[in-house]
This record gives sequence, C-alpha cells and structure tokens, in this order.
Amino acid sequence: MSHPERIIPDSELAGIVAAHLKRYDFALPLCAGKDVLDAACGVGYGSAFLAQAAKSVVGVDVDADSVTYARGRYASPTCSFDVMDVESLGFADASFDVACSFETIEHVSHPERALAELHRVLRPGGTLVVSTPHVAVTTHAPANPYHRVEFSRRDFEALLRGAFAEVETFGQRRVQSDAHRLVQRLDVLGLRRHLGVLRRGSRLLGTPSTEEMTLDDLVIDRDGIDRATEIVTVCRRA
Repeated sequence: MSHPERIIPDSELAGIVAAHLKRYDFALPLCAGKDVLDAACGVGYGSAFLAQAAKSVVGVDVDADSVTYARGRYASPTCSFDVMDVESLGFADASFDVACSFETIEHVSHPERALAELHRVLRPGGTLVVSTPHVAVTTHAPANPYHRVEFSRRDFEALLRGAFAEVETFGQRRVQSDAHRLVQRLDVLGLRRHLGVLRRGSRLLGTPSTEEMTLDDLVIDRDGIDRATEIVTVCRRA
C-alpha cells in the first residue's frame, strides 16, 4: 500500500488532494479574521487555503525542503512559512487565535509535548483543530512506516483532554451511496481492497472513485464516526 506523506497539489490526483484539503475546508470558518498557525503545514497549500479568510497564517514544518517549496508557491502578504518542530515552537505564548494541525500527531515522538506547545501558543479561548487517522485500537506499530502511533478515538480524546478544557469530536468520511455501502458489507473477503478494478466499480454504484472525489464527496460531522477514515477534533483552551 502506498503511504504518501507530502501532498503536492500540482502533481497529485484531484481526489487525493480533496481528501486532505477537506480538513482545511472544515476549519476555514473558525479561522475567519483570526491569526492562525498551521502546524506541520507540508508544502503549504492548506495554509494558503486558510489565508483566504484568516487575518494572517503562519505555516511551519520540520522539513526544510517543504518550507522552501511553500515559500515559492504559496507565500503571500497574509501567509508566511518557517522551519519549525511542533514539539518546540519558536513563538511567544499566546501568539495565535487558532492552530490547525492535520495528520501530525501520529508522526511525532512526544505527542503530549506537541499538544502542550500548541496549547501554549494559543490565546485564552483559542481553538485547536487537529486530525489523525481513525483506527479501532491504538497501535504503536502502524502499517504506515511514517507513523509512530495511531490512536483509537477514545485514546485520542483522552490525549487531547490532557491539554485542553473542551474537545469536540467529528469524523471525516466519503459520502457513499446505499448500494456502495451494501457491497462493502457483503465483501467479507476484502477483495475490493486488493483488486483495483473492483474499487473503481464504486462509480457504477453511485459513489465517485477516490481519484475523482471533490470536497462535496466528503463530509466531516458527528454522525457515523465509526465509519470515519480520520478523526477530526475541535479543542478549546479555557
């Protein structure tokens, strides 16, 4: 299985980009008119997306090549980038109204330290929007070689509540037709996961293929979290 860790929209399938951009789309209303940190911003496309509504956005990433790309492709008067580790942020206390950190916590060596740093740089009443892959049972040996840990919903919520006073949980999932969901339930041998031709058959069942998805083909809500591929939480500092 492929595990793309650096999504570059200019050279990636639209559906793959949509799956990652959906979290930024979800966070956009919370960022309107705010000073925003995008922690672990990758090549910066999400930071630029948030800058459409935010007062200012600073994207940081530990990978210098990604930050160089972001500066060349997405920097603007309201959107800047810097090389920085989420476990040791080089900002003063209470620097931001909102922090976003998508698909990050599973990569870091010390998740509690990263959350403490994100809490520290938020202003009183500030908001953290954070996501991670959804798995049934927490594992420290994920299939994805880039991940150090993958959290169950319960363990992820417990981790977040160690730093934040309020945690709201949502799930991101594809919008699927009833026929498509029925075929998934009947596929007890998991053939669709192994034979791409069967996966592409989802189009015939009324569900766009992964490669063809748009933002409208994905949803982030409180319903069906058990079927979500990613957990998305909104955390608020007291």
